[in-house]
Parts: sequence; C-alpha cells; structure tokens
Amino acid sequence: MPVKPGPLTLLYPEWIPGEHGPTGPITDLVNMRVTSNGKAIAWRRDLAEMYTFHLDIPEGVNSIEIALDYISAPESGGFSSAGSTTDKLAVLSWNQMLLYPKDTPTDQLNYQADLKVPQGWRYGTALPIETESGQRIEFKPSSLTTLVDSPVLMGAYFKTVDLSPGQSPPHYLHIAADSEHATDITPDEVAHLRNLVKETGALFGARHYRDYHFLLTLSDHVAHFGLEHHESSDDRTFERTLIDDSLRRADASLLSHEMTHSWNGKYRRPAGLATPDYSEPMKGNLLWVYEGLTNYLGEILAPRSAMLTADEYRQQLAITAAAQDTRTGRRWRTLQDTADAAQLLYAARTDYTDLRRSVDYYPEGTLIWLEADVLIRQLSHGAKSLDDFLKAFEGPPSTGPLVKPYTFEDVVSNLNSVQAYDWANFFTQRLQSTSTHAPLGGIEKGGWKLVYKDTPSQAWRDLEVYDKTVNLMYSLGLVTKEDGMIQDVKMGGPAQKAGVTPMTKIAGVNGRKYNPQVLRDAVTLSANSVAPIELMVEDGEFYKTFRIDYHGGDRFPHLVRDESQPDLLSAITAPHVK
Repeated sequence: MPVKPGPLTLLYPEWIPGEHGPTGPITDLVNMRVTSNGKAIAWRRDLAEMYTFHLDIPEGVNSIEIALDYISAPESGGFSSAGSTTDKLAVLSWNQMLLYPKDTPTDQLNYQADLKVPQGWRYGTALPIETESGQRIEFKPSSLTTLVDSPVLMGAYFKTVDLSPGQSPPHYLHIAADSEHATDITPDEVAHLRNLVKETGALFGARHYRDYHFLLTLSDHVAHFGLEHHESSDDRTFERTLIDDSLRRADASLLSHEMTHSWNGKYRRPAGLATPDYSEPMKGNLLWVYEGLTNYLGEILAPRSAMLTADEYRQQLAITAAAQDTRTGRRWRTLQDTADAAQLLYAARTDYTDLRRSVDYYPEGTLIWLEADVLIRQLSHGAKSLDDFLKAFEGPPSTGPLVKPYTFEDVVSNLNSVQAYDWANFFTQRLQSTSTHAPLGGIEKGGWKLVYKDTPSQAWRDLEVYDKTVNLMYSLGLVTKEDGMIQDVKMGGPAQKAGVTPMTKIAGVNGRKYNPQVLRDAVTLSANSVAPIELMVEDGEFYKTFRIDYHGGDRFPHLVRDESQPDLLSAITAPHVK
C-alpha cells in the first residue's frame, strides 16, 4: 500500500453492502503484520472504533506491506462471514481479506487481486480477469468498491451454464456443490433461468452491468442466504436444491430476487445506504423499497419465468399474507420500525418472533407493492402497471455499474409521473400504522381472498421440508423443529394460553413419545374430540405437562378466487416475453 510519513489510519470493512449492518467479521482477523522493507511497523486499535487501526509511518517510507490471516467460520447461521467453505467448495468475500486507508472513498481506491485456487478447482466471478496461469488468477485493477462487490465462487464440483448464448451482455450461472450429482441442473431449469434473463430485460428495459454472474453454492454446510452484488449474486442453499422438487420450489425466487437487486438496490439505492466507504453507518429507513420491492419483483418473476406455476406462486403468497396478517407484534411495532432497526433484527433470535417481529419489510413489502401494482392497473383502467414505474425509475438508458441514490420523495414523484395518486399517504399509512391486520388490498382487489382450510398446500409442505419444521401456527399456535424444539408460539394462541413457551422441547404428545406425525395427528383429531391435547415438554432439566384446550383441527392458509373482482393477479404473474 502506498503511504506517506506520519499518522496513518487503516480500516477493516465494517458495514457490508447488502447485509445492512456492521457485520464485518473483525474477530476473525488474525496474524496482522505491517512491515516496510522487512521492518515491523507498530499498530494499535482505536479504543472506540474497533474496526480502526492507527499507525505512525517513519520518515523515508513510501509503501507498506500488510499481511493477515482470516479464520473461516465453521458451519453457522448468518451472512457472508458465516460458514463459507467446505472440503469441496469455497466462497471468497474480498472485504474479509483486506484493510484500506481512512478518509478516501472506496470508489477512489484501486486494488489488484491475485488468487490461487486449489488444484483441480474451477471458479466463477464478475471481477474482470487480467491473466490466468494454472491455479493462479490475476485480476484487473479495480476500485475497492468493485472488488468488494465481486465475490468468487470456487469448487471441485463446478459447472458453468451460459444463460444468454450469443447475446450481449452475457449472463452466466456458476454452480459449486459438495457432490457432482448436486450440480445436475435440468434443461428445463436452464430454460427457466434463460427466461429470467429475458423477463428482467422486459421488466426494466435496460441493464446496468457489463455482464452478470449467478454464484450458486449448493451445500448443507454453509450459511444459506442470498447476497446481491451489482454484476453478480452470492446465492447459497441446500445441496440437493436442484434435484429435490420441494427444496427447488421453496427457494424458487432466490435467484430472481438477487438479480432484481442489480437494478433495485445496487443501481438505484436509498440515499442512506449509498455510503462512501464501509465505516459510515447505513440508514435502513427505505429498506421497504430496497428489499420489499425486490421481494415482490423476485416473487412475480418466478412464475413469469416458469420457475413456479401461477398456482404455486399463489400458494406461497397465501403463506406470506397469513403470516403478516396474524403477526401479534404489528400491534405495537410499525413496519417502518422493522426497517429502521434492521441491523438489530437480522441477528435476533427466532423465539417470540410473533411478538417481536422480524425483518418484516421483506414479506410485507410484497403485500404493499402488490397493492400498489393493482392500484395502478385499476386507476389507469389497465393501461399502466408497476412495470411502467420500474422502467421510469430504474430503466433506460443502459449503463455500466453505477449508483443513483434516491429519497422517499423520489419514489413518490416517479410513481406520480406514471399514475397520479396520493402515494405519500398510501405508503405512510402502511409503514407507520400499528394496524392489527396486514395490507391485503392487492390480493383482494386483485381477485383473490385469503381463507383457511384443513389441508395444507404443496407450498406449505415444501416450506416445512425446507425449514425442517412442523408449522401449527394457525391451529395450536406454535412452530417446532422436527426434533420437537419449539421455535415460536402465537401470543394469545391455544398453546401460549396453556403456558407453552419457545425454546422448550416437546417430548410427548397425548402420552406417546413425540415425533412430527404424532403431533400433526393430534391436531387433526382435535376437531372431533372434547379432550385437550396434552404436551409433555422438556424445559432444561425439568418436564412439564400442558393441556391445550384446542378443538379446531387443521388450519392452513390458501388463496381462493373471488369472482366479483377481475383476476389481476394472474395478469401480473403471466409471462411478459413470448
């Protein structure tokens, strides 16, 4: 690193783009050594800013060398600083591997990366390549912003699929998995992802990247999430997702969601998230646009691209609507506060999520933006839709990767340019109220109704497989892991009224040893029984028996057609590219 004599302050990346919080894994930075011509230069951590290091550069020194090691986390939950490697694959996030000088915007700092991959491994990344020789890749010099925005996926079992053959800009799917069989993507799935590329082009009318790379990690031993980048996405899910229909359907919108972020989140970005470096705190007040709108678009792009059928999409929408409509925490916490407190809620425990709320601006964002889409279609008598807003706000002209910040007023103004309405009040009411019910206007005015039936949808079954849970939230009022650990309870629900609490473990049901089917059967049979359901629960060293006065049988959310309204939902999810 070039330097000048005198005081120097170095920073380790703290606020990681897309993670919306100070998630830089500073405790896993070890063996840090600073030298010049072989002589050590002392450093000291700032006593208030833990990601900051102070040095005094001697006279005559114009460059320093910084060496460090990074401890890759074991299997765990979280984002990119959680489990990212196995014996067969790795995801490299550059922000974990470097320091940078304070007081210079990351756009103005140039870095050149050099990477050596294990023997026989292949890799994928959006970072432009200078040269390759054997196992070593030398990348072209880039700004620190571009470097951190361009992770590398590598692995022993690796496959690359061209998603836009012969077209510009190019699009690629890179797959790394813990087994060769897991990389077996079907021709139909390739076709669906090629549809996604076409559908995003039709939706936005422009592209803001030089090329685009999906980095798909298939492993049961890394953290599972999606993380957006301008020219790529870091997408991590279960090993068998491509070859297990339940896992595939449950995670069908992962890639469409993260790709949408290239326009909504990376190119157009809330002003509070468009920070000049990785030390300035991010402000998440517009995450209901950044993530909420992206959630809506990623979900409707799945049926538009044939990754889901329209019915499968509606089944998943019913689950979203029911969860938000019955959330106890909405009585005290506004949706806006879930965005304002995002950096806290991402790390919150799962117990009492019903009362605490979580990062609900994702799923409730889907409901709000669906309602906005339906409203534009109604007010314009079918002449316009949210698609027109997206083209005006995030579309032409096509550019390379750049950032155009926006404010709440910009969103409202651009919506009004498409369809005049009191959009400021529309969003303010939905964001800042403590309504006991979710905004279901998009579903209802879109021609459908939320109802509860005694049989689960296929999407419900898929989600239980994906989450490894037994979800009885709308009957007994609890969700358990497959091993009986109670993940959450519905406040005021039958189980909570009987005294059941989260983070305890069901050991028995009606005098019989617990297993998921025994619990499900007890709920089913409750519809024709006057006896309470008895749960024996293990709470630390103690066992307790709870008698739950529930006789309602099974209850699962569904959407049913309302013939009194036009079916706008089907129009929204229909393919836009023939």
